[in-house]
Amino acid sequence: MIKGKIVRVSGPIVYAEGLGGCGLYDVVDVGEKKLIGEIIRLKDSFATIQVYEDVTGIHIGEEVVCNQRPLSLRLGPGLVGTIYDGIQRPLKEMYGEGEAFLLPGVRSEPLDTKKKWAFKPCAAQGGEVYPGMVLGTVDETSSVNHKIMVPPSVKGTKLVFLADAGEYTIEEVIGKTDLGEEIYLAQYWPVRKPRPFNAKLPVSEPLITGQRVIDVFFPLSKGGTAAIPGGFGTGKTMTQHAVAKWCDADLIVYIGCGERGNEMTDVLTEFPSLIDPRTGRSLMERTILIANTSNMPVAAREVSLYSGITLAEYYRDMGMAVAIMADSTSRWAEALRELSGRMEEMPAEEGFPAYLPTRLAEFYERAGRVTTLSGTEGSVSVIGAVSPPGGDFSEPVTQHTKRFIRCFWALDRDLANARHYPAIGWIDSYSEYADEVRPWWDKLDPRWSEVRQEALDLLKREQRLEQIVRLIGPDALPDNERIVLVVAEMIKNGFLQQSAFDEIDMYSVPEKQIQILQIMMSFYKRSRAIIKQGAPLLKINALPVKEEIVRIKTTISNEDAGKISEVEHRMNDQLNELERVYKKADLA
Repeated sequence: MIKGKIVRVSGPIVYAEGLGGCGLYDVVDVGEKKLIGEIIRLKDSFATIQVYEDVTGIHIGEEVVCNQRPLSLRLGPGLVGTIYDGIQRPLKEMYGEGEAFLLPGVRSEPLDTKKKWAFKPCAAQGGEVYPGMVLGTVDETSSVNHKIMVPPSVKGTKLVFLADAGEYTIEEVIGKTDLGEEIYLAQYWPVRKPRPFNAKLPVSEPLITGQRVIDVFFPLSKGGTAAIPGGFGTGKTMTQHAVAKWCDADLIVYIGCGERGNEMTDVLTEFPSLIDPRTGRSLMERTILIANTSNMPVAAREVSLYSGITLAEYYRDMGMAVAIMADSTSRWAEALRELSGRMEEMPAEEGFPAYLPTRLAEFYERAGRVTTLSGTEGSVSVIGAVSPPGGDFSEPVTQHTKRFIRCFWALDRDLANARHYPAIGWIDSYSEYADEVRPWWDKLDPRWSEVRQEALDLLKREQRLEQIVRLIGPDALPDNERIVLVVAEMIKNGFLQQSAFDEIDMYSVPEKQIQILQIMMSFYKRSRAIIKQGAPLLKINALPVKEEIVRIKTTISNEDAGKISEVEHRMNDQLNELERVYKKADLA
């Protein structure tokens, strides 16, 4: 144990001497209150330390003790359903010790060390052992079957002891290797070090969210990365909530990084009451929450993203599809900027440190679909919210984020003001995963790629026509151009807009999504052909089926998606009748 003394204090940055034998990123106990800190710079025996707790009242000359290990998380049964701060302190267990706020130096075990878990072995004593090997399972919740894995650091090759089926705490030995290494239900892992895997795989399956604008227009694959940029009040958090609730990931890790306290309060109170649509039980049974609000220590905000991605990688190694919601990476970047300023580093654009792109890359590149050490397939999908000041997408965090993500869900202020939810703009958004997930969609419905592209082209054409309409009015356009405006409005209202309060519309299965868009594009093609034969747009607008198509999203449930074909039959009958009328008129 190496001891030093504080020589200078600059907010959450503390300088100490006498720590020459320590390593970079070693954890230290700072001062009489034993605040948790981490060495981020070393020069001879002089160390720069970022402290993860409130440093108010700390004095020069107080002792600093180095633990000679990196900042690590304890990973094991009991993580799911827990609410942590950025350095894995369980907030519920610590509530009340400091009234509304955590007292400096307060500690609590991240996992319950007294609770007994029912361990079911699935390996053979005396057999081969290797890193990542599954020794047994524990039912962590009714939704999560927790696999007890050999830590990646184990060097032994033979399993000389394996506990029988029974109940054990996380501190009891359940396995031993031929090198004398002891294996427990829980293990430690450094937060800044990516967990190892056998191979990275190409992405191929979409993360189905039930949100039509995402699944059809701008799909995200399992193992992919996405960003949700938008100004204040455009719906970043609400979009992430919807994705967290409805997506088909096995586990959700929600990171509230630097958000306002009232927003995190909504998350902490709403998530436990939400029902998982797949199991009918509480959503918290497959969710881990990390709450690090804007008034909590800034250094803990910086490390909270690494804590979240480490938790996700741990469950990925069990063969799960994990989705991370990081809200928001802009607040995390602001923490980097503040810490960089305290260390008197040379600032880059808008005061952010020059290594901002590197740190963003370190986070997003830990996503992916992989073959785990045990040979199973798992994935980590990252969805990061970005909060550009004033909604300016040209600011550094948004621009650098675009370099490392392949799916961009740009929130539009005008759509948000018009109460269009989700407010994802179809002009500025994009997804580079469309080609990768196309084979999956083709198996479900081969029309997906064609109809998706036709609809996107129509919406872009409508935007150009809107500029003309603002200048000369809609009446100056011919009917074959005005039908573009009509159908684009149908797509906006009947497909892109979704109600989070409507029991039918809040979630849409993929089969229903593509059928709705297909019938709208079919209506467009047939209407345009009839207009060329002389039918006025007024007659097409008067067709009863037009409004019926727009209301499909709320009138036909996911289970009755087959009834959409009945609407299509009525559409064809009404358009056929109109076509006959104007064919006769043309012949006459």
